Amino acid sequence: MKISYNWLKQFLKIEAPAEEISNILTDLGLEVEIVEKYQSIKGGLEGVVVGHVLTCEKHPDADRLKITTVDLGTGTPVQIVCGASNVGVGQKVPVATIGTKLFDKEGVEFEIKKGKIRGQESHGMICAEDELGLGSSHEGIMILDADLVPGTPASKVFNIENDEVFEIGLTPNRADAMSHMGVARDLRAALLQKNASLELITPSVSKFKVDKRTLKIDVNVVDSKLAPRYCGVTISGVTIKPSPTWLQNRLKAIGLTPKNNIIDVTNYVLHELGQPLHAFDAAMIHGKITVKTVASGTKFVTLDDVERTLHEEDLMICDDKGPLCMAGVFGGKNSGVSENTSTIFLESAYFNPVTIRKTAKRHGLSTDASFRFERGIDPEITEFSIKRAALLIQEVAGGEITSDIIDLYPKKLPDFTVFLNYERTFKLIGQELPKETIKKILASLDIKVNSTSDAGLGLTIPAYRVDVQREVDVIEEILRVYGYNNISFSKKLNATVAKSSRTEDYKVQNIIASQLNALGFHEMMANSLTTPSYTKLSDLVQEESNVTILNPLSNELSVMRQSLLFSGLEAVTYNINRKNSDLKLFEFGKSYKKLLSGYQEKKHLSLFLTGYRNSESWTNTQRPSDFFLFKGYVLTILSRLGLDKVQYTPLKNDIFTEGVALTLGQDVLVELGSVKRQILKHFDIKQDVFYAEFNWDLVIKLLSNKIKFTPIPKYPEVRRDFALLVNTETTFESIYKVAKQTEKSLLKDINLFDVYQGTNLPEGKKSYAVSFVLQDTTKTLTDSQIDKIMSKLQTNFETELGAQLR
Repeated sequence: MKISYNWLKQFLKIEAPAEEISNILTDLGLEVEIVEKYQSIKGGLEGVVVGHVLTCEKHPDADRLKITTVDLGTGTPVQIVCGASNVGVGQKVPVATIGTKLFDKEGVEFEIKKGKIRGQESHGMICAEDELGLGSSHEGIMILDADLVPGTPASKVFNIENDEVFEIGLTPNRADAMSHMGVARDLRAALLQKNASLELITPSVSKFKVDKRTLKIDVNVVDSKLAPRYCGVTISGVTIKPSPTWLQNRLKAIGLTPKNNIIDVTNYVLHELGQPLHAFDAAMIHGKITVKTVASGTKFVTLDDVERTLHEEDLMICDDKGPLCMAGVFGGKNSGVSENTSTIFLESAYFNPVTIRKTAKRHGLSTDASFRFERGIDPEITEFSIKRAALLIQEVAGGEITSDIIDLYPKKLPDFTVFLNYERTFKLIGQELPKETIKKILASLDIKVNSTSDAGLGLTIPAYRVDVQREVDVIEEILRVYGYNNISFSKKLNATVAKSSRTEDYKVQNIIASQLNALGFHEMMANSLTTPSYTKLSDLVQEESNVTILNPLSNELSVMRQSLLFSGLEAVTYNINRKNSDLKLFEFGKSYKKLLSGYQEKKHLSLFLTGYRNSESWTNTQRPSDFFLFKGYVLTILSRLGLDKVQYTPLKNDIFTEGVALTLGQDVLVELGSVKRQILKHFDIKQDVFYAEFNWDLVIKLLSNKIKFTPIPKYPEVRRDFALLVNTETTFESIYKVAKQTEKSLLKDINLFDVYQGTNLPEGKKSYAVSFVLQDTTKTLTDSQIDKIMSKLQTNFETELGAQLR
């Protein structure tokens, strides 16, 4: 939210530097993120002065150029070559002197330099209005008032407004501060704490009067719960034209583009007082105004020329023929103010916040009006705001007020009442504040003290403070105005040590995260919200399983993720696009699904590997990461967790080109593989990406089992090797299984340390060099025992796999 300092000064007579005010607002909880300078004319016309044309002669070498001498008030006239046809002796003109920086239509800066034009020196430039940013005309130079003194800065002649604008990161609960008056109220309360007693100057509406009662438009509110208060008035004889400069400057300073005087006034009052208004072309209203909901499926064209299908809960402003406006959200195309409008019906209302929020989100509309209505505005300012706007419209557009103000407010919205207990206040703040200070702060916040006792205060909260409804809310208000920085704190720190199991989730996460960091992995955290379009990339994520957000920030963040894969690939793409293509990433995160039985939420550990396995160096060549390296990382994690007795199952799905599932019994512990090219293409990734997804909930469950410890054996292990000639399709896994079935007690490890395929081998054959480690924990193995086991292994390899010793 943007707040103009000059505008703020209309409410409080302050002259403090903007930086000081910025710090005060931030301490109040209205965090100022940045302070920007604003000039009504870019550059502020610095270096542009009033010049007096003393002579004007035709250029000897150019028919359209003239050579002038101009008095700039320095005592020495300068020569300027000018191409304007209307330049003449005796004129007062704006002159951009040497070194002046001007801006073209695109906002690009250019500097006025001394130069020669067709052989004649030129010391400046006599300017047209578009060259100064004062208009769009380029028909000739600007002719200024003849009474102006040469050398007078142009910024004084044209009243350039210089302003400073606060960019406030407003929290959603502070609906009361969504206006300049709201910020001024808070600022006044803070300044009172600093013994600076200032009066809050509110705009006067005492001059409001009905000129004629010639155009009354009746209003009917069907459901006062949806529209508790509705005001309206007609203004006739208005002239639609551009707004005056002061009004345009106010809007431009806070980032709004002026449109015409009527719309600009409604926007001005919106940002001044926080009350949204809407102006209808009265000629387009047929019969009376009715505030109601309409039938579901009704078509309605809004100001942006989009036809929308209305919902049965959408609150609409209608006439006898149909909808005119989406109440509190967006106007209709056929009832808005146009250049032909001469009579308007001005609306000021308080609508139910929930109704407005649902309509805005349902139709994907977010306007300045809906932003305020859905958070809750002040219901007591409705009539005041319409009077303020009506007077401003008369000031900038003329016209007469031709009806009494219709004010439908059947049941006044009650103020909140709260009892503030002193003891709880001091306990929550952590410090005892003087009771008079508390009362002073409450008064500065327009919170009325109804009753006083030794125990506390009975309070009435103003209606515009929709976020202050409980005692704790009042204490927060006291604390933020008093100043968090003014609360003393003890140097003593008390802490408790909580007993927790070594298999607690967070402890195991820290262990694995440290291990992955040591392996060169970087932890990432992705948004759990994602785009629904990812369901098109894989059958494993179904559209009907999407958990849809009721109030999404955008369509791209409207569902909960069903898999950690796609959010991880987004991170991979982001890094690759920034020349960081060798990646090792991991994330602890959750997936979400909607099932027939209800919602499912699972925790996972995801790993991503892509690019080269080693950095570029003159000592070794780069090798790309591969599946076996990635599988090694996965097995290292399982080994660290003591879950290394897993089974391998080939995995076929539309995510992996090559994949494998690691299982324990019937449970899948990890799925890993190389991501399919089709998916990578969607993310514009042109290199291999390996992905693994751990079922972390299962990991934690398995770790809850008791850990068994075995002593280190006293007796040595023995290694024997076989060079096996096997069929090409034979896998090491089949050799591993045969060996384990052959000798279960003494065979401790089996390892494949060499594979050969090529010349000197029969066709369809390959050579596996396999090592076998044998060990008895109770005694030393004898040669006869070892030979017997190895002979048995050889026999089984030959009979079951058709293997031969080389």
